[in-house]
Amino acid sequence: MLQTTQTIKKFRRQLLAWYRQNRRDLPWRKTKDPYAIWVSEVMLQQTQVATVIPYYERFMAAFPGVKQLAEAELQKVLKAWEGLGYYARARNLHRAAGIVCSLYDGRVPGDRKLFRDLPGVGNYIAAAVLSIAFDQPMAVVDGNVKRVLARLLQMQAPANAPGFHAEFTKAADLLLDKRVAGDFNQAMMELGALVCTPRLPACNQCPLNDYCLASSSGQANLYPRRLTRPQTPLYRIAVGVVIKNRRLLITQRKPDGLLGGLWEFPGGKIKKGESASAAVLREIKEEVNLSVTVEKRLTQVKHAYTHFKIQMDVFICSYSGGRVKLKGPVDFRWVTVAAMEEFPLPKANHKFLPELKKALSCCGL
Repeated sequence: MLQTTQTIKKFRRQLLAWYRQNRRDLPWRKTKDPYAIWVSEVMLQQTQVATVIPYYERFMAAFPGVKQLAEAELQKVLKAWEGLGYYARARNLHRAAGIVCSLYDGRVPGDRKLFRDLPGVGNYIAAAVLSIAFDQPMAVVDGNVKRVLARLLQMQAPANAPGFHAEFTKAADLLLDKRVAGDFNQAMMELGALVCTPRLPACNQCPLNDYCLASSSGQANLYPRRLTRPQTPLYRIAVGVVIKNRRLLITQRKPDGLLGGLWEFPGGKIKKGESASAAVLREIKEEVNLSVTVEKRLTQVKHAYTHFKIQMDVFICSYSGGRVKLKGPVDFRWVTVAAMEEFPLPKANHKFLPELKKALSCCGL
């Protein structure tokens, strides 16, 4: 149905008119500051808008400009990001801010190659920031846009297969209104978020319904096509809260990789045929060279990451002997219960912190 230039122009007008009437009042839409838009787009990757808003507002209050972010300690940046997940985003943003300050006098570059070369800036971030902040004619292709395109054009390409991303990009480029690329990109994403939703799309409320092949054939729920993913693996983890002289042992993960730079209680994977309590004794000995006594099993928590899930058994342990020697972690601290609040911890640890504090308060800690 989008086969002629005139039809595409009409399509663009209707989409933009809908967007200007229905767009959400979001904090990052009240500015053209490329840094602020950049921060919002990094946070919005794989994260819901409602979750991002309070994080964005706190982050911008703490680091209102590129210079403030670049000069901040990484631990403070990670603490501000705590709970938002995908911590490589925060580490890359911090590194990129340093580069912007050293090479570009603190000004976010509007040049596509220069901006694309910054840590953590992929095609999506580049297109979003450069189109919205600099009015560059680049089409954004995220999950929402792919869903809209797949239904509009009845695309057979699976939306979750990286090898087919180019097909969606080609379609997005064809439809893009280059005169107002930023608004158009936001309109496409907003339509996917509010109307062309993954389940039960509101086709009767869609401004593009007349152009949509999937809707006209009554098959909107069959698109986008997706490849079946293997079952998500589940790992069993044992973690020990080691107490010595009324203080708790926490260790810091390596700066890169999953949860890089965050602090946590020592522990690790439970081996096949091994009990959780035996695993925590072994892991603590291997990881920090301490002998401990398991006092009690505190709780069990479950947490899902992008490509795997964990089931974590948490134990309260008392120090028996040894000096800390690290194998895996890069740093350690003996901290009070109150001082834990100063350190960025993984969300899985936060799930049992209230129960831990309650248990420790009974012991006078």
